[in-house]
Amino acid sequence: MSCGCKTSGDSSHSCGTKSANGCENVNTCGNSYKLSVFDWLSNVNNPSQSQTDFVEVRFKNDRKFFYKNVHNLPLHMGSVVTVESSPGHDIGVVSLTGELVKIQMKKKNFSEDNPLKIYRLANQKDIEVWHESRAKEESVKIQARKISYALNLDMKITDVEFQGDGAKVTFYYTSDTRVDFRQLIKEYASTFRTKIDMKQIGFRQEAAKVGGIGSCGRELCCSTWLTDFRSVNTNAARYQQLSINPQKLAGQCGKLKCCLNYELDSYLDALSDFPSSSTTIDTVNGKAFCIKIDVFKKRMWFAYVDRSMAWYDLDVQDVKKLIAQNKKGEKALPLEELRTQHDIPMKSVDLIQENNMDRFEKKNRNSGKNQNRKKPNSPKNNPNQRPEQKATTGSTERRNVSEKKQQPNAKSQNPNQQPKKFKKKPQPKRDDNA
Repeated sequence: MSCGCKTSGDSSHSCGTKSANGCENVNTCGNSYKLSVFDWLSNVNNPSQSQTDFVEVRFKNDRKFFYKNVHNLPLHMGSVVTVESSPGHDIGVVSLTGELVKIQMKKKNFSEDNPLKIYRLANQKDIEVWHESRAKEESVKIQARKISYALNLDMKITDVEFQGDGAKVTFYYTSDTRVDFRQLIKEYASTFRTKIDMKQIGFRQEAAKVGGIGSCGRELCCSTWLTDFRSVNTNAARYQQLSINPQKLAGQCGKLKCCLNYELDSYLDALSDFPSSSTTIDTVNGKAFCIKIDVFKKRMWFAYVDRSMAWYDLDVQDVKKLIAQNKKGEKALPLEELRTQHDIPMKSVDLIQENNMDRFEKKNRNSGKNQNRKKPNSPKNNPNQRPEQKATTGSTERRNVSEKKQQPNAKSQNPNQQPKKFKKKPQPKRDDNA
């Protein structure tokens, strides 16, 4: 009996069979869900005597809710349960149990008054009806889009979700304007023969439900782990010195990327040591205004008002000194001289060696060993020896080696064979007059 992981969301993980103790792979089943919560207190004994009766149950995509275990069922992560719904009942998968449920309920401001209940562990019939309903969702979505297009409604059907018992179907749609879907509900009810529920969602929620790959090459944050959507504005891009390009800053949803907020706090901490970007410096050659800020190198680029094409970079501490000098009523030196005084060349170190073309080639390891061998005739080895003595010693050694080479081997020597005579090369005549 399948536990429903394969049809719970978009995960292709199957936990195997379901038993009274829950899923067979309890340790991995809960982590296969999208937007799952890791139970880091699962191996810790509960110090309190009263354990919570609430569990977190998840449904299709990112929809979760808290239910009360009134019958004290042995529930674990991955258990398929039948829960209370209106009308009928719904089927979901337990995604979290234990003390972390209290933390999640407190985080989401969930009230414990009149909670929904868990009826039972899902039996074979419940799971079969659930699978049949889930199998019809794609065809129902295509047909629902055709009906809305025929009625000329400015809306887009994003997703369709059937209830566990098939008594209700929920249509998620996006629209920029208000939609009058009274006629649409009538068409849906007569076509699908079930209760219709319409829910409007935002474009960020649409991207979370559909999923996709971002410009970074990874799966979208909103469809994997991001649960809350914070407002993102263009000021986050300005603080990070990014160009205000809508095509670069927009995500799959058409809105500003949520990742613009990730490093914003670090940039704000770094910019707290910088003067304002609207700072002007009064120099001998005229006023200069700030054009660009480099947060990592802690430098600021300035340009004259009448010559804005020439930029001069200064250190942040130097800029502060110039501002203090202007407050005293003194004019600063020209930017050309300030730059030459404080311009310190920095050598860049390529740690990854991206510019090294032969970084993947196998180098000769013995080449370095031969170069580092100590030569017996080297003056470094014997500092007390004179150069003349060393030269004499080296010449005698070379002479002995040459004599050994010239001596023929007794076994291979031929008495009739005469040694070869080598002709001497004619030496050029020396011109005394030159």
